[in-house]
Amino acid sequence: MSSAADNHNPSRTPDNVKERLKSSYDAIAPKYNAWTAQHSGSRLKYLEKLFELLSAPGPSQQPHFLELGCGAGEPVTRKLLSYPGVHVTANDLSTTQIELAKSSLLGDGNDNAANAGRLTLIERDMMNLSFPDQSFDAVFAFYSLIHLPRVEQTEMIGKIVRWLKPGGYLLANFAEGEQEVIVMEKWLDEKDWMFWSGWGKDKTLKVVEDAGLEIVVSEVSKDVVDASFLWIIAKR
Repeated sequence: MSSAADNHNPSRTPDNVKERLKSSYDAIAPKYNAWTAQHSGSRLKYLEKLFELLSAPGPSQQPHFLELGCGAGEPVTRKLLSYPGVHVTANDLSTTQIELAKSSLLGDGNDNAANAGRLTLIERDMMNLSFPDQSFDAVFAFYSLIHLPRVEQTEMIGKIVRWLKPGGYLLANFAEGEQEVIVMEKWLDEKDWMFWSGWGKDKTLKVVEDAGLEIVVSEVSKDVVDASFLWIIAKR
């Protein structure tokens, strides 16, 4: 997330937090995507753990996955689409990131030929998403829920539980430490204001369990940057 020396910790969440996050990611999308590539190993490691728990898609199965905070679609969205029969709904707050995902995953090219009709991209604050109950076999949120104020994180997990089919899974990571507001005026770029929030390990696990999910995997992992994250796989 950030180093302590660079953090600014106001007493309350800024009123325009979503607008500022969107503006920041729109401004730094290519730079962020190059920087976050170093996190690909963690994303794919836990993705593989989840797919060991899920039944492999077969000819009669058409699993539906939701990715919250898909960015430009690399590597997770592309990896999800590599499973035959899968339909992926991928969401991001950033206009620029969604446009990059469209170009990368739905643009011309043999690698994208099978994606048409199996990928839905939605530009929106994830808190404003709406789906019928029991729509998804799995929900993925990599480095995205941490940008929600922690009260909204609790609300979002409740929504995810409703959207999951019985037996479905949530795979997400959260801040290990507890802090209501972390703000950086300049993160990766001069134009890059950034916000994070978290309940901390123990309270996050309680929030997930209280929402009606069974914790299957719970691990704290040191990131390639100077931060530790709680990785959770939980089953409805």
